[in-house]
Parts: sequence; structure tokens; C-alpha cells
Amino acid sequence: MAEGMLLIISGPSGVGKGTVCRSLLEIREAIRLSVSTTTRPPRPAEREGVDYYFTSPRRFKKMIEEGAFLEWAEVHGHYYGTGLEAVQSNLAAGEDLILEIDVQGAVQVMDKVPAAVSIFLAPPSEKELEERITGRGTESSKKISRRLTTARREMESYHLYDYIVVNDQVERAAELISSIIDAEKCRVSRGARPPGWGGEK
Repeated sequence: MAEGMLLIISGPSGVGKGTVCRSLLEIREAIRLSVSTTTRPPRPAEREGVDYYFTSPRRFKKMIEEGAFLEWAEVHGHYYGTGLEAVQSNLAAGEDLILEIDVQGAVQVMDKVPAAVSIFLAPPSEKELEERITGRGTESSKKISRRLTTARREMESYHLYDYIVVNDQVERAAELISSIIDAEKCRVSRGARPPGWGGEK
């Protein structure tokens, strides 16, 4: 059985990573979304084990010490991490897996898993990104300012990724990512072969 594909979808805060990933899951039902662990409080409608695994800073730091994460980062005062064991078991079972993570975490995964396919999700413009971040209406002006500063810095990392997709329209962005997955599945280096042909060159 071929190992599953690890797909990194990353980008600045407010670019719409979660929304695009949900749209992608509607297009490709076979792909799975990795559930991250975080120390931030749940937002309205977020569910334990579906959107995130919510935990305390103390427990998160213990998990770091135990080597439980493929990647982890501190973002805006909260910790986020991707469980190593779950990722390994999904890929070993031949399942394709999406990591919806921030830029810090994406760089860690690219270093540890060279075969991962990395996609940088970009906003249509800096102005629109600012509007998305300020439009949430759930944070103080100080936190918004910090998010904007971080987002501008994260935008400079796009060149580290395999692909860039502009999220100007959610369904279109999801379709582009789906096309990237199809193209990657056709790579000979990933084990693609002509039908019924098992020979090696």
C-alpha cells in the first residue's frame, strides 16, 4: 500500500485557511483534515475533537517534552500543535491528510517531511487581509494590531512553499488545491505507474 500524501495548507492569519479547507473536504471526501491541539479558548460553535483538541498550557508543555508533536508554535499568546502519532498512522494507512497550520508550523513540517506538498494560501490584497482580520469583531484593537503585524511578516514566507493559491473566491481556491493534489498523484516519484505496468526502469 502506498503511503498517503501529506498536504500543508498555510498562510497568514485571516486569509481563510479553515473556510477553504472545509470547501476542499466537500470536493474530495477521501482526504482527511488533521485536528490540531491548542491552548486557546474555543470560539463559538467550535467542537472538541472536530475543530481542535483544547488543552491547558501546562498539559501542552508536557506534550512538547514527550515529543508528541510533529510541529508546534506559539501564536498570539496561545500554543498550537499537530500530533505526531496521528499523522504517522494516517499516512501509513494510505490516507491523504491536510495540515491546516500557521507559517511557523509549516516550515517545521517542510523540514521534517520533505515529501509533504506545501501550499501558501494568499489574500487577494493586503487591504482585504486587513479587512478580514479587523472584521472578525471578536478581539481588542491591540490584538488586531498584533495579528496584522504577524500577517505581514508571514506573507514574506510565500517563497518557501511549493505552490501559492490566492483565496479570492473560496470555491475557486479549493478547486485549485484539488487540481494540485491530482497533479501530485501523477508524479512518478510518488509511485505513479502506467496501468498494469509493474516494471522498473
